Amino acid sequence: MNRPLLYLDVDGPLNPYAALLHRRPSGYTTIRVPREPKKPLRVWLHPEHGAALLALEYELCWGTTWMAKANRWIAPVVGLPELPFVDFTEVLFQERPDGVHWKTETLLAHAAGRPFAWVDDELGPLDEAFVAAHHPGPALLHRVNPRIGLRAEDFTALADWAATLTGGRAEAEGAAEPEGAAEPEGAAEA
Repeated sequence: MNRPLLYLDVDGPLNPYAALLHRRPSGYTTIRVPREPKKPLRVWLHPEHGAALLALEYELCWGTTWMAKANRWIAPVVGLPELPFVDFTEVLFQERPDGVHWKTETLLAHAAGRPFAWVDDELGPLDEAFVAAHHPGPALLHRVNPRIGLRAEDFTALADWAATLTGGRAEAEGAAEPEGAAEPEGAAEA
């Protein structure tokens, strides 16, 4: 059986943008992404997240508004190779009348029935119901707190869910969890 897909959102899971203003979480680094004519965008990233994600039994794919830009700005900092991405150009930020997140239907089309997990900070019950009704394969919608980003318990949940698809225990212990990932939210000056 092929490995399941893991759709990665950037802002929230990898970039804990909602952490205390002007206080970078412990273990994270700051990058500034140019946005003409606006001020550069401050992004906090953990350099060890890539190794932890690559240790999971998934095929990684960007599921983010960053789309191809995630490979330029995010992947090198967290230690990921260039990844495929879901193209949201046609639906970007378009609110749906049914309240389902604007990414959900496009992700389902991209998954094309394959098992997948999706980590995002904007998931809700309407998305879960939509996926259950319209996706024939197993799916895990895993909400991440945008104040703290991906933590040890998130990596464990992802590893455990992937293991249910193969009937075995994934090598969660072998995953390179970022230092401090299980600690309460720490803060260091940005």
